[in-house]
Amino acid sequence: MCGTCGCSDGATAKIVNLETGEESPLISETRGAAGGPHGHGRHGGGHHGHRHHHHDHGHDHGHDHPHGHDHAHDHDHAHAYAHAHLHAGLHGTTVPIEQAILHKNDELAARNRAWFAGREVLALNLVSSPGAGKTTLLERTILDLKDSLAISVIEGDQQTVNDAERIRACGVASVQINTGTGCHLEADMIMRGLRELRPGPGSVVMIENVGNLVCPALFDLGETARVAILSVTEGDDKPAKYPHMFQGSDLIVVNKIDLLPYVDFDVERAIEQARALNPEVEAIRLSAKTGEGLESWYDWIGRQADKACERAFAPGDVAPGDAISGDAVSGDAVSGGARRP
Repeated sequence: MCGTCGCSDGATAKIVNLETGEESPLISETRGAAGGPHGHGRHGGGHHGHRHHHHDHGHDHGHDHPHGHDHAHDHDHAHAYAHAHLHAGLHGTTVPIEQAILHKNDELAARNRAWFAGREVLALNLVSSPGAGKTTLLERTILDLKDSLAISVIEGDQQTVNDAERIRACGVASVQINTGTGCHLEADMIMRGLRELRPGPGSVVMIENVGNLVCPALFDLGETARVAILSVTEGDDKPAKYPHMFQGSDLIVVNKIDLLPYVDFDVERAIEQARALNPEVEAIRLSAKTGEGLESWYDWIGRQADKACERAFAPGDVAPGDAISGDAVSGDAVSGGARRP
């Protein structure tokens, strides 16, 4: 049992392939490595509180991996330090276990990130509270962009395949990861999802994380960027209340602005609070229901997709197909690269 959020190590997590209907249990490589409950140490890209984007790809899995881009990002290790010492005081032996989990998740996230970078795949981690409109925004985005971008989706929820079915109805490939009593996705879950999806080079992978503003902020999935979605019905003080989520995001999407006349929400205040935590975070206001502001969202996706291509061919990096003898995600030989969704 995780002492921070109550996630259970005995969670019956599974992955559901919507195309085949096959359900497979998810044996967590991250938690299994430590032989105990999982911890909370979020690492990854952008200015994420305790995310590592230096891309050390020292993999011990016997696969050749494309080496992703090298970012010079700030890393906030203060949270991990304080978190570890909190557990030390409360739970005694928890710290070594959490450090092992943290290290293993980092390794797997680095593999995911290298795999994305080497194939010019843009991977977006969408995070929010439950009901902020992630799935609705995804549906609208897919319907508007699927003719110009190859999109696939990894859905994360504790139970049901409802959201994955909604995405599949939009005409793109999706897999559902049910975390059971777990409250967030982890890097090894994404790795398993990629094995099912096989996203093609130059495509976009949207990851809809479990609705939660706490633990998903702490786990690096290997994504290219994190997008925090904030609904105007939630209150404009969310960035101040949940600083790690907003400090670690590359983009803030203020959703449901069509409801602004009916709620007490100061958009400028919410954005200012987020930028006080992360001065470089971008912000977009939109309504997934009415379509207002969606062009700004689509422009942002387009710019990120272009950057994904540029990073794949940055000096010193490995171009897609070079020195890749196997699939960095599954370990199976892949001829001609991954298949498109």
